[in-house]
Amino acid sequence: MTETLWRHRITIAVVALLALAVLLYSPRVAEIHELGGATMGTTYSIKIVDMPTDHLAAEDLAQAVAALLKRIDQEQMSTYVPESELSRLNLAPVQTPIVISKEMLDVLTMAIEISELTAGAFDVTVGPLVNRWGFGPPVQAARPDYAQVPDQAEIALLLERVGYHHLTLDREHSTLLKSADVYIDLSGIAKGYAVDKVAEYFDQLGIASYFIEIGGELRIKGHKPGGQTWVPAIEKPVDTAPQVHNIFYNNGESIAVAGSGDYRNYFEADGVHYSHEIDPATGRPIAHNLAGVYVIDSLAARADAMATAYMVLGAEKGFELAQLIDQAVYFVTKRADGNGFDDRYTRKFESYLQAK
Repeated sequence: MTETLWRHRITIAVVALLALAVLLYSPRVAEIHELGGATMGTTYSIKIVDMPTDHLAAEDLAQAVAALLKRIDQEQMSTYVPESELSRLNLAPVQTPIVISKEMLDVLTMAIEISELTAGAFDVTVGPLVNRWGFGPPVQAARPDYAQVPDQAEIALLLERVGYHHLTLDREHSTLLKSADVYIDLSGIAKGYAVDKVAEYFDQLGIASYFIEIGGELRIKGHKPGGQTWVPAIEKPVDTAPQVHNIFYNNGESIAVAGSGDYRNYFEADGVHYSHEIDPATGRPIAHNLAGVYVIDSLAARADAMATAYMVLGAEKGFELAQLIDQAVYFVTKRADGNGFDDRYTRKFESYLQAK
């Protein structure tokens, strides 16, 4: 994956570390083991408390994590690698069952479930529109007409290739059948899924406390040394140096966090702001006052996808859905006069705003 597609997610962990450096600093920091690297066109940063050194060296753990992430990205879910499983799926003929990996089956199953839950606000087949608007693979960006805003006729043609209902999964035989020439883009769920797989691996090793971050998607478990809570941050939705808008606490719980916003990855043409968040219903970038959204869930993949869905739905419809399904969600909206932001969060998110 290249950086262009993946940078649209909000880098929660990086902001938290920058803003809360004083809080994080203590003599006990030496007890936190850190590892990191590059993946999915972004970076990952992992902190582990009480690493199981009795049966696994730090170097071996780092190599195992790197190999796991490479497999998910390069071998399976990248649209930037021609040999990846996803690239091959996108080139596969329609009306032909295609055997897929367990990982791909799991991701697509969740993606379709969330598409149904959100009435299509989240849709992994929106890829053709993402690419045409300039937020996809660089090979698309090299086209002479790429910088131009597509007209309605072109958008209508691309919308014919969009629709999660064109995907049929057979879990018994682990196959995918496409009923149309769709282009699947997993950028709104794959990073979260990768975070979940790393967390699953750590849980199997018996690691009790960790902070996993890949391009802003998080899995947090347990406490920092000394019983202190982990303190992620909500980023102020401004296109400047990262600033903390608010903070929250995991209070020892095992949680997943993902955020999305329209203020980092965008372009402007003729004075119009075009966000990377594409509405699958209209084929156009979103145009409402929701600037950023943060989701807490048990799974980072679900939080990742739901954050995208809420951005597409907007503040009012998004909040109604979040309350209905009782999900912890924090919404940051732009004021009509352009002077600042307003916050709104669900009942379930409120409990994370206080340290316990």
